[in-house]
Amino acid sequence: MKKVLITGGTSGFGKACALYFVERGNYCIVTGRRTERLSELKDEIDKKFGPNKIEYLTHDVRDRESVFKDFEKYDDIDILVNNAGLALGLEPAFDTNTDDWDTMVQTNISGLMYCTRAILPGMVKRKKGHIINIGSIAGTYPYPGANVYGATKAFVKQFSLNLRSDLQGTNIRVTNVEPGMSESEFSIVRFKGNSKAADKVYENTKPLTPFDIAEIVYWATSVPDHVNINAIEVMPTSQAWGPFSITRDE
Repeated sequence: MKKVLITGGTSGFGKACALYFVERGNYCIVTGRRTERLSELKDEIDKKFGPNKIEYLTHDVRDRESVFKDFEKYDDIDILVNNAGLALGLEPAFDTNTDDWDTMVQTNISGLMYCTRAILPGMVKRKKGHIINIGSIAGTYPYPGANVYGATKAFVKQFSLNLRSDLQGTNIRVTNVEPGMSESEFSIVRFKGNSKAADKVYENTKPLTPFDIAEIVYWATSVPDHVNINAIEVMPTSQAWGPFSITRDE
């Protein structure tokens, strides 16, 4: 049994990872900002798999003091899944809400850094552990409106690579999982509750599901200890990159 800490576990990838890991005999600590959702997840897991499989913490990963205080007792984490993150808006950079930019930077970058820094000392001391960062193909491939969101995921990509360098010789593994189009609450959050706009993103496609990503995350952690999966880029079959955009004068 491994002890798995999952951030952003109230929905989507985080919730799916919790269910997937517990079903395979692991113990999960799940964090998020919505206590009601976390409690519902615990009840679901208790009913499906029995008691004492999961615990939860209500906090915001952007709050550095809270992260370090809440994680202080967890010095025996085997796997940290840095899943908490979000995208807000699709406006061009010259017309966006800078509050949205701040929220994405604070969550996708600062929050991920705080959680990693809080958990790493215990892993280094025990010379074992695995950091899973949930990045995005947006960290590699640009698209209109992804200005700061894509930049935050590019940070996650490079941070993951640099962690591998820092942790050389500690036996700690680091993996950046980079999903493409996935159907979850991601688009509802991006469009601030506009379900019609969110549904249009997935119209007439077969996107990835949260459980597709949970299966990939689990696989990356289950390969032999001497194997490190550096990065996994995954898209649905219906998605691919396109040609360069060229503006032509009339």
